[in-house]
Amino acid sequence: MREAGQRLAVVMQHAREVVRPGLTTAALDAQIEATMKQMGLKPACKGFKGYRHASCISVNDIVVHGVPSEHRVLQPGDCVSIDMVGIFDGYHADMARTYVVSGAAPDPAIARLIAVAEQALVAGQQALADGVRLGVVSHAIQAVVESAGFGIIRDFVGHGIGKNMHEDPQVPNFGSPTEGPRLYAGTTLAIEPMITVGSPDVVILPDRWSVQTRDKSWAAHVENTVAVTDSGVEVLTHLQ
Repeated sequence: MREAGQRLAVVMQHAREVVRPGLTTAALDAQIEATMKQMGLKPACKGFKGYRHASCISVNDIVVHGVPSEHRVLQPGDCVSIDMVGIFDGYHADMARTYVVSGAAPDPAIARLIAVAEQALVAGQQALADGVRLGVVSHAIQAVVESAGFGIIRDFVGHGIGKNMHEDPQVPNFGSPTEGPRLYAGTTLAIEPMITVGSPDVVILPDRWSVQTRDKSWAAHVENTVAVTDSGVEVLTHLQ
């Protein structure tokens, strides 16, 4: 999983470099798939429950699971979340990042949204330790997000990961520190804060994948695959 994560981080770095105005989300997905192949990774999303793409690309008010399209052209200032899962030697790594498309003065509110999502991810990671309850991680994420005034998506959560893309336990981005199973060294999780400028209520669009905020407010999504260790946590999808 460490090898899968490091290779996937390289793919994400490449995706970050090619995001630009005028690029369609379908073209971005094609580049992601090609880079995954070059890195020896199999795209786990492609073929999952009939999904036809290597990644999910969610723009602006799409929170997660955005379907790449030839008709969705990135514009300056767009908020783009890229989510990808790679398989190496039978093991999965999952990561997501949110970027602002260059070419326009960045909206301070959106820059802050992304920064808080990243801070929440770090807080959740730092809360991990051998024997800690899962609720401690969830509560750490919630505290960062809500203290900044943003909404937390409750309909979708993080998850365990390993030989399968989705495993137990579910990893909510909210909760009590006294709740949830205890986590022990060797546990691997995908921690993924999904936060919004406005209401956390969402709807699923007619494509049956894309998750949109009900009030059309913009969203950010960040994710790492992590491992609980004897000494704390190791981020397996660490971006250099």
